[in-house]
Parts: sequence; C-alpha cells; structure tokens
Amino acid sequence: MKLSRVVARAGKLSRPFRVTNGRRFRLTDVDPGDALDFGGKDKSRAVEELAQQVEALSQLQERLYAQDRWALLAVIQAMDAAGKDGAIKHVMSGVNPQGCQVFSFKVPNSEELDHDYLWRCVRCLPERGRIGIFNRSYYEEVLVVRVHPELLERQKLPAAVRGRNLFQERFEDIRHFEHHLARNGTAICKFFLHMSKEEQKKRFLARLEEPEKQWKFSAVDVRERRYWNQYMHAYEDAIRSTATAHAPWYVVPADHKWFTRLVVSSAIIDTLAGLDLRYPEPPPSAKRELQAAKEELMKRRT
Repeated sequence: MKLSRVVARAGKLSRPFRVTNGRRFRLTDVDPGDALDFGGKDKSRAVEELAQQVEALSQLQERLYAQDRWALLAVIQAMDAAGKDGAIKHVMSGVNPQGCQVFSFKVPNSEELDHDYLWRCVRCLPERGRIGIFNRSYYEEVLVVRVHPELLERQKLPAAVRGRNLFQERFEDIRHFEHHLARNGTAICKFFLHMSKEEQKKRFLARLEEPEKQWKFSAVDVRERRYWNQYMHAYEDAIRSTATAHAPWYVVPADHKWFTRLVVSSAIIDTLAGLDLRYPEPPPSAKRELQAAKEELMKRRT
C-alpha cells in the first residue's frame, strides 16, 4: 500500500483518541473496550493493517534520520499489564535500531533523587533524527507520587517548596518543559493505555496460571489495584492539565492489545507525517561530484 494511503488511514484511526485541550476531558468518555470499526473481535484485519503501518513507519523513520532536523518523543504511561512493552515491541519492530531509543524509568535511584525530577528523563531525550520512547516517564511524579505522597520524603525537597499546590506546579513545569522541547524541534506524542480494571484482573490471573508468564507477575501490582480509583483520578487530572496541541495525549483503549498497538502506531505515523520529512537535496557542487564519480565508475570494467 502507498505511504500516502497508510498515513491518511493512520490519521483517521488515531485522532478520535487525541486530546489537545484537556478542559472538557473526562476519562469516562473513553471506553477501554472500544475498537472503532474493527468491532470487538476483528483481530486479523487489525494485525494486517499494523503490518502495513510498520513498513510505513520504517520509511518515515528513515526520512527522519536522513533529514536530521526533528526528533520524536513518544511517552507511554499505563497501569500494570496494560501492554506497554508489547506495544513498543510490535510497533517499532520494523524500525532501524540505530534510529530508535527506548528507556524504561523505574523507581529513582539515589543519584536521580539528588536531582530535580525531570533530570533523569532529560538525559535520555532523543537526538535529532531519532525516535525516543519513554516507558513511563516524568509523569510518574504526578501519578504514583500523587497516589503515594509518602514518596515525596525520599525526594529531599526543602519544606519551602512542598506547598499544597505542589502537583499543580509540577503540571505547570511539565507544560513549559514540553513547550520548550517542541520549540526546539522535538515532536511529542503521549499515550495513556486505558485498560479496564476487569481486564487487568484477567491478565494478572493469566500471568499466575501460565508458567511462561509468571516472571511478569509482582505482588506489588496486586497491591496497587487497591488504589485504582486514585490512579484514575490522577491520570485524568494529568491529562486535563498537560494536553496541548504541541504535546497531545492519546487516550488509547487497551482492553484489546491488537487495537492498542494499531492506535499507537497510527498516532506516531500521523505525527511524523506532519513534520514534512524529506530526504536532503545535495547542493549543486555535490551533484557535480556525484555525476563525476558515476562517470568514472561507468568507465571502469571492475
């Protein structure tokens, strides 16, 4: 399929889930089981379409790398078992490893806690020509830390900056940070893989019952389910407070993994297509050199 057709289809698939202004956003407006015109079980068609998108994404990534002007940052956030790792694996399967960087952010270590909360993510930002993927990110500071405020004690913040508006101030910091990135040539797309609590239970049980999946299970994940409502409130507030035109959120239905992957891929393709990526044109002097080199090679038998 032609790249232009894949790009057009990607826009139609991703834009229903894009949030650029959070004022009226409500998490309950998005059905975790939604699959648009694929229905609930049309997995084969989605898998086929994803294969076409993987090929298109490879072409766009090559142009991004060759042009060397833009970078793309994809931030992926979700509750446990929502499919972050699988989405990254399947969506980026056709991209040249030289052009893609994936970073997973876990519990901050002692060095990271001695810096501001953005520091460890800033160190991992993609350079021009590359796609950077954050598996969790600085948003943990307004999600898990908000649900578990006792974690602030480890951050050694001075009492003077730990006011009642701490998280609203962090939202402001994040908006300014993402605006700065956008102004300097980093395109941003942020994903919340929106899975239902019922689906998470099914996936946890599958991990417990299937030996090849047991390594994924952690008792901590089950304990965190007790805070489900608090997490949903934190995610909704974060999306409402940080969704902008230059750094949109995509609230992706995640009860069907095959559909989740398709929407994530679609959003990345739509974002890259909006950058007008082109292979660089060599200057006239370089064209003359290329022509001379071609002529010399054509004269030689070997």
